[in-house]
Amino acid sequence: MHQENSRRDMIKKVATMAFASTALSSLSTRVAAHDLAVGEELKGKINHSVCAWCYNMPLDELCKAAKQIGIHSIDLVDPKDFDILKKNDMITAMVASNGPDWNIGKGFNTVAHHDKLEEYFKHYIDETAKAGFTNLICFSGNRNGMSDQQGIENCTKGLQRIIGYAEKKKVTLVMELLNSKVNHPDYQCDHTAWGVELCKSVGSPNFKLLYDIYHMQIMEGDVISNIRSYHEYFAHYHTGGVPGRHEIDETQELYYPAIMKAIYETGFKGHVAQEFIPAHKDQIASLRQAIGICDLA
Repeated sequence: MHQENSRRDMIKKVATMAFASTALSSLSTRVAAHDLAVGEELKGKINHSVCAWCYNMPLDELCKAAKQIGIHSIDLVDPKDFDILKKNDMITAMVASNGPDWNIGKGFNTVAHHDKLEEYFKHYIDETAKAGFTNLICFSGNRNGMSDQQGIENCTKGLQRIIGYAEKKKVTLVMELLNSKVNHPDYQCDHTAWGVELCKSVGSPNFKLLYDIYHMQIMEGDVISNIRSYHEYFAHYHTGGVPGRHEIDETQELYYPAIMKAIYETGFKGHVAQEFIPAHKDQIASLRQAIGICDLA
């Protein structure tokens, strides 16, 4: 009887080990399936970009590394650095406008800013159009006790002072949706519904939203549902792992292949930019993996 029990225990151990091995192999296969091999061509269904600020390297170096992966756009580049893009035959799908005077917390929802914002953004619209680029980022600013409705009214007044100029120059002003819970306390454009109402109030095809998947997962969730419902108001997308804003792999709560499929199915022709901060030492390997995850077959 003792020998029979020992034999049964051994069989159970072997079966358990085999199951664990199979499960591990399956996980490894699924993770590896997202790794883009060096030299492998992208499928072309998604236009990829990458945010410059996330990488601890010179812009010129990032351009060269991105091109090797098949990426032809670097996000959030200031006009003073356009020459580096041109030298590397790259574009920026989203021009930066974050400076010492106007930034995420100080934007269009404050009427006292409008005069200088008009001057500032007309200059940036000119620089964007001159370089042949089309999207220029902007921000609502912080609430500072302001109601949502007042914020929409104030942003509308400020944006309508420059939106006609943007239309003539064929530049789209794109306000980013950001979370006010973790990264940008008090920021006003922190929910999709608020941003969509502002788009409707401004009433121009040259004013749209940057739907940041990382930020909106933190604030409201329903990422795929909101993409399907409001995609006509989105000019651009950013990625990022939740929680932590690191790699968009199996370590976080979002499943990006399904999100990319939803974006593609809306008919979106713009860019999706990686905006996660690599936690791994090999930053470009992390970027390559993320592009593999987001590149639809």
